[in-house]
Amino acid sequence: MFGAIKDFVGKPAPLNYVAGLGRGATGFTTRSDIGPARETGDFGAYSIFQLCSIRDVKHMSGKEGDDEHDERYQDPDNEVGLFSGAPYEEDDEEADRVWEMIDTKMDERRKVRREAREREELARYRLERPKISQQFADLKRQLTTINEAEWMAIPEVGDLVGKNRRRNKMPERFTPLPDTILAAARERTQFETAVDEKEQKLGGISSTLDTDMMTNFKEIGQARDKVLGLKLDQVSDSVSGQTTIDPKGYLTDLNSVVVKSNTEIGDIKKARLLLNSVITTNPKHAPGWIAAARLEEVAGKPVQARSVIAKGCEQCPKNEDVWLESARLNTVENAKIILANAVRHLPQSVKIWLKAVDLETDQKAQKRVLRRALEFIPNSVKLWRAAVNMEENPDDAKVLLSRAVELVPLSVDLWLALARLETYMNAKKVLNVARTTIPTSHEIWIAAARLEEENGNADIIERIITRAVYTLSQAGSILDRDQWLKEAEQCEKNTSVLTCQAIVRATVGLGIEDEDRKSTWMEDAESCIVHNSIETARAIYAHALKVFPGKKSIWRQAAFLEKSHGSAESLEELLQRAVRYCPQAEVLWLMGAKEKWLAGDVQGARNILEEAFRANPNSEQIWLAAVKVESESQEYERARRLLEMARHESGTERVWMKSALLERQMKNFTQCLALIDEGLQKYPTFDKFWMIKGQVEDSALEQPSKARETFTSAVKSCPKSVTLWILLAQLEERMGMLTKTRATLERARYINPKTAELWVQAIRIETRANNTMAAKAMTAKALQECPSSGVIWTEVIFLEARPQRKARSVDALKKCEHDPVIVTTVARLFWTERKIEKARNWFQKAVQIEPDQGDSFAWWYNFELQHGTEEQRNLVIKRCVASEPRHGEQWQSVAKDVANIGKRVEEILKLCAVKVEQGK
Repeated sequence: MFGAIKDFVGKPAPLNYVAGLGRGATGFTTRSDIGPARETGDFGAYSIFQLCSIRDVKHMSGKEGDDEHDERYQDPDNEVGLFSGAPYEEDDEEADRVWEMIDTKMDERRKVRREAREREELARYRLERPKISQQFADLKRQLTTINEAEWMAIPEVGDLVGKNRRRNKMPERFTPLPDTILAAARERTQFETAVDEKEQKLGGISSTLDTDMMTNFKEIGQARDKVLGLKLDQVSDSVSGQTTIDPKGYLTDLNSVVVKSNTEIGDIKKARLLLNSVITTNPKHAPGWIAAARLEEVAGKPVQARSVIAKGCEQCPKNEDVWLESARLNTVENAKIILANAVRHLPQSVKIWLKAVDLETDQKAQKRVLRRALEFIPNSVKLWRAAVNMEENPDDAKVLLSRAVELVPLSVDLWLALARLETYMNAKKVLNVARTTIPTSHEIWIAAARLEEENGNADIIERIITRAVYTLSQAGSILDRDQWLKEAEQCEKNTSVLTCQAIVRATVGLGIEDEDRKSTWMEDAESCIVHNSIETARAIYAHALKVFPGKKSIWRQAAFLEKSHGSAESLEELLQRAVRYCPQAEVLWLMGAKEKWLAGDVQGARNILEEAFRANPNSEQIWLAAVKVESESQEYERARRLLEMARHESGTERVWMKSALLERQMKNFTQCLALIDEGLQKYPTFDKFWMIKGQVEDSALEQPSKARETFTSAVKSCPKSVTLWILLAQLEERMGMLTKTRATLERARYINPKTAELWVQAIRIETRANNTMAAKAMTAKALQECPSSGVIWTEVIFLEARPQRKARSVDALKKCEHDPVIVTTVARLFWTERKIEKARNWFQKAVQIEPDQGDSFAWWYNFELQHGTEEQRNLVIKRCVASEPRHGEQWQSVAKDVANIGKRVEEILKLCAVKVEQGK
């Protein structure tokens, strides 16, 4: 039985055969066998069908090796047999070419499908058997985040298994110690309690020395002082007897000493050799001398630096930079001598003369130098300006400027300076001469307009600017519109408002197509507001309203500008003109009525709304604004009559809702529910009707079961209303139906996917039920669906322990950096860590990102109540009142509370701050 020879012995193994593969072995392979990091059986880019065909061919060739010349495997082009001797004619060649074209066409038709199938099979194969490099790709990407210290902290790879195996095989050896060592070690840690014979004889532990000998500490101190005095004498000056150490400045001198390393010294030597080569080969090269002198200065050799730059002055006497560098490196007295030599070689150098003026400390000497300089350079504007600035007497300055404009007639600055010093009539003459001398200067025209404005001639300003634009265009000096607007802004900064307005009116329409005027002017006005040029923006809006009086968007922007930067009178006047030109613009009427109401003029607001009714008889907004004025003035009967008329005239869902809210505010719940039911018959899909009805039944009538039925019907009629689902879940939670609450929220998330508010409610329900693990699992699912939601990230952060909150906040900022909720959360984290300034900065950043988020203001005000001053708290209130926020979870719950109807923004802010403090 064992002697039988198997049939596969001596035959070659099949392709990819691995011994023992059936019992789990993979064989012994090397890198050269399997290629670059591939498992056994990786076929590379070959498809399964190609490999099968190759294997079948090889198998048949191995099995039937004698059929090498079989007809089945012959090349069809190699014709043998019957037609082997026939001639190959043109017809045969044409037939072969046709069949080849057919084969090529058929192959192209199958090529796309075949390649797509091969790519799909290869991708599936790569997915099932990825390369080792692909398996560790995510770990390799994480290596980019580690720093050098973490990289060095990675332990070296060692054969710990073999080491432990060898250690375990070695038996432990114990060597017994002699008893003397053990006894000595024991006695070493013990104390001696007996007195030996010598101590008993000499009297305890007393010294054997002479007891009359005492230590004299006074003599020791005197000796120490003497030694210290000798050391100080060694550093004294033997000639004058004065110490060479400055008692006041020696520490400063020590700090100024620069200790150079060997590398720096070597670099200085190399640079010195290089610069020596430069100034030797080209001694007339001034920058080389300057660089060589500065190198010696850096090296701490000022004497050598002065010597080098002195040689440079000799070699390059016509270069002003060399002389200025030499003056800088020398003392003041030497610098004066150097500059005196410099002006002999370069009498036309303005820089040298101005440097000589700076070196003089006496004002008379400075004037003398400047006058000497003007003798050599009479046409230098810098010298004339410096000379005029030296004069304290305006008459002397006027004389100098008169001479200056004669010698430098093309300097606009000198003409304008002379005009400023002259009287009104003389200034007009000066500017007229200047305009004739320099016809292309717009600064002279603007100065003339400002001169007239300063002297109260407002009617001439417009003509001057208009003539300036025309004259400059004729002279070829054309300024574009942006440059004129910049000049207008500059005039505004110089308190020349009329000139600014005249420039805007004359030039704001230059070079603009008619269809682009409105958009361009709005952009210009916004840009001026950003630059804090309010008068320029006001002039642009005024010109735009003159051209487009019927555009309500321009009136709105102008009204917002007056509201922010103007007075109440200017805003009222603008709104009156606005409603005269745009009577159908409801927002303009409402703005006027609101301003009257905020000013306490209720009757004025009523009058404006009456005019608005006549212009817009069926306007819902005007009806509701009139109701708001009456209700907040506690005229409830008038408000009720207005709402009744509005229901008959307009009859919109908001009018019905306001009617129900008024009855709810007056605690007339029966009439409120009746209005709600009637409104639901007209508008069954208006979700706010259902909200009011459920809240009245729950809180006012204390019928939670009926309220739950109402909310259940509501979510069927309005399944896309997230607020209704949340109200239903909160009611079920208060009723103790926790399981039903979870089911309700899950159904809501199914109907309204990717809604962060529903996830937040689910997380909070688990948190209130002390089910922290379920809450964390819920946050993980929520982040998968809403990764950029600030409210979800806030819940995630506060579910973590305090040490981990900072890291989670960093992750949150990466996902939603500009979310006001998450920015407020980061500010709260800084607050808990007592980083007061950082917290305040982050609160300010939150309200800048979204001023409409009321919760950010509430948290900020609560923070300032604990850590801020009265001024800082007033700043928060002022910014909140200016922003008038309307959104925010806590803000809306406070602002829409029936008890808080009619309260102003400041009061709501304080109430909201108390609420967020309670829920913290």
